[in-house]
Amino acid sequence: MEVKKSVGQRLSLARKAAGYTQEQTATKLRMLRQAYARYENGIFELNYEQMITLCKLFDCSSDYLLGLSEL
Repeated sequence: MEVKKSVGQRLSLARKAAGYTQEQTATKLRMLRQAYARYENGIFELNYEQMITLCKLFDCSSDYLLGLSEL
């Protein structure tokens, strides 16, 4: 599976497990919901700063988001 798609699926799972909506998550990243949705859909790649912010927000590791470990 393509890395961006895999990361997107894990982002979606982590976001839902943490109880956040796409809108709330996008606000934390200072972007529109539609832009954030492109990360979950595997269209855009996260940068390091976004990855760190999301790991803290969702209380998960970057290894999990990158598919190197399980939650």
